[in-house]
Amino acid sequence: MSDRVVIGTAPLRVDDIVRIAEGAPVELTADAEARVVASRAVVDEHLARPEPVYGLNTGLGHLRDERMPTDQLLAYQVGIVRIHDGALGRPLPATVVRAAMAVRLAGIVRGGSGMSLEATRTYAAMLNAGVHPVIPEVGSVGASDLMHMTAIALVLIGEGVAEFRGARVTGAEAMRRAGIPTITLQAKEGLGAISANGVSVGHGALVVARAARVAATADLVAAAKMEALGANPSIIEPAVVGAKPIPGQVDAGAHLRRLLRGSAILEPDAPRSVQDPLSLRVVPQVHGAFRELGRFAHEAVEGELASMDDNPLVVVDEGRMISNGNFHPMLMALAFDALRPAVAHVGVLSDRRMNHLWTRLLAGASMEAITSYGSRPGTGLLSRYAAAAQYAELRLLAGPATLDVGALDLGVEDHATAAPLTVHRTEQALDVLESILLTELLTDRDLFAVLQASGAHGAGVAAALTAIDVACAAVGPVATAADVHAALLPLLTTTIQDAADAAA
Repeated sequence: MSDRVVIGTAPLRVDDIVRIAEGAPVELTADAEARVVASRAVVDEHLARPEPVYGLNTGLGHLRDERMPTDQLLAYQVGIVRIHDGALGRPLPATVVRAAMAVRLAGIVRGGSGMSLEATRTYAAMLNAGVHPVIPEVGSVGASDLMHMTAIALVLIGEGVAEFRGARVTGAEAMRRAGIPTITLQAKEGLGAISANGVSVGHGALVVARAARVAATADLVAAAKMEALGANPSIIEPAVVGAKPIPGQVDAGAHLRRLLRGSAILEPDAPRSVQDPLSLRVVPQVHGAFRELGRFAHEAVEGELASMDDNPLVVVDEGRMISNGNFHPMLMALAFDALRPAVAHVGVLSDRRMNHLWTRLLAGASMEAITSYGSRPGTGLLSRYAAAAQYAELRLLAGPATLDVGALDLGVEDHATAAPLTVHRTEQALDVLESILLTELLTDRDLFAVLQASGAHGAGVAAALTAIDVACAAVGPVATAADVHAALLPLLTTTIQDAADAAA
């Protein structure tokens, strides 16, 4: 199939994880399977040796120096999985589950885990058949997503719970319906199946891909506000944005110029202030910083995708198994902690610009015009108050998450990254920012209508406003502001943004 994602020994990219999360099937290459076989051979060689190897013939955590009798090794692997079944909360979305499975599969074929070829192929078969283990959302402190990955491992062995073709059934039943044999865990495979940051990295890939789309939408909303307020377009001139050669700022300036192509505010004699308030004047700088932090998080996720985070690590070329701390996704966690304040700053600009819109509205329209327009469905003027409440939430989400995990397991596990939490909070921040941006865009649309502005819109802004009109009409005549907002929110970074960029 043309949409199939091929998984070999080369690292996957964020776009690959997104495609798999959205349903693309996977295919293992011959070199990937050969690497898996070679990795497993190293594990089998160590089984015959007397020296202790963490998780292979010893206990875990504070039991790391306790030797496991040879006749209990296989039962021990199943026990490792069962005892880590401790995640709580609502099930993660299927997209995150698929992303987590893809990340684990991509890590296995790089040779660090020592998983068997049978287990490796089973992960691929589950993805291709749509067997999605039910993974509760809370359970990892970011020092390997043990409890999350356990939910997947349980289905591998015919236990746990999974969703298959819309039905929630036992893991054994899901595998039976899909025609996939369950596996018997070999030595180290229980630990190999759960010792990975699949949810953190997989979810992180989805969030950074989304952040890039939100950055483009933030530009669109700012462009509409520049028109609504008759802003001075000097801020997006190439000479200005290029004077500080930060790639994100340059990109934001170029995107704004495309969106505003043909706008009346670009006319040399257009009425304008010598200098606008900062919430308009520093859009390229703030949106550029958002892009840069998004790129940093994107690179950090791809760094994890290029890694082997197993403990112990199977070093195939040296025939060794080494205890280590590669399961700690510290850089990635910090990258998401850094991204959220950038998200919040974009929200700051939106919130401040909506205040300026009210000033413009009250100065330029009669109360009769405002109330007359406000009786129509789809207006967003008073939703500005809801946006202000959401901005308060956005500020709270900007705080760091990576410093808040205490010591665990008798003090042996005394540092963690909180990677799943910081990724989750970043997704929440993007949710809130999108809602604020949509409210601002709707208020811009309202201002144009109330003031009956006659100046030409930029190509991108005009296309976005048309897409909004079409979407509002589809909601129906009996609709509240909440109805309109809920209907348009999924379209903001997709249909509306796509229309704007196509026209621009």
